[in-house]
Amino acid sequence: MTKNVGFLGAVVLATLGTVTSLAAQSAATVAAGGSVVEGGLLIPPFDAAAGRKLFASKGCVVCHSVNGVGGTDAADLSAANMEHPMDVFDFSAKMWMGAPAMIAMQEQELGAQIEFTGQELANIIAFIHNADEQKKFSRADIPPDIQKHLPK
Repeated sequence: MTKNVGFLGAVVLATLGTVTSLAAQSAATVAAGGSVVEGGLLIPPFDAAAGRKLFASKGCVVCHSVNGVGGTDAADLSAANMEHPMDVFDFSAKMWMGAPAMIAMQEQELGAQIEFTGQELANIIAFIHNADEQKKFSRADIPPDIQKHLPK
């Protein structure tokens, strides 16, 4: 049975659905190892192994290298070159400052801009700062459709 709730009712129902969806997302993130900090900010879990796969499959490796594997058009992202401890927000701010150049290179090299979810970005950042996970990274991790963009 469908009721005519009007515009305001539809907005309320949509908002409640969004709140329920956000609450479920928060619960799932916390269950996966993330956290909610002061002010209700949701911090996703950091999974370096998932980040290793994403670094290759998203195409980051076309321009960036890790331990000598990957492109040379942009910064080497080997863990040895990273600050420890590292502020993820400072790292993200540096990415933001370089966004116009990175997007132009992505469009040139890959044909489109790379898109990330917050969770994917957290995982890639975890990989970039994890020397042990980086030791596992090799050209074999890179899908063929991405490998064709790499220097021989």
